[in-house]
Amino acid sequence: MTTTNEIADKIASEQSLTKAQAKSIVESVFHQIVDAAKTNAETSVPGFGKFKIKNTPEREGRNPSTGATIKIAASKKLTFTPAKAIKDALNG
Repeated sequence: MTTTNEIADKIASEQSLTKAQAKSIVESVFHQIVDAAKTNAETSVPGFGKFKIKNTPEREGRNPSTGATIKIAASKKLTFTPAKAIKDALNG
């Protein structure tokens, strides 16, 4: 697993930044993606992929302990679709 701190450390060393500056940049990028998602906007990063919101409708489910039918509320999910270059790098 790679953490935010590890990403920031790599960016800091590659770009001659302090670790604090790099971590601030990484956190800012993630914050911007979340802000866009809150407004149902799609975030596209060319060569990397797209983040977008997917609405899931209300549905019925079962409580695994009791077997009782329950309603699962409608919700929004943040989905990621990798760019072709990423798919090729993973599979090729």
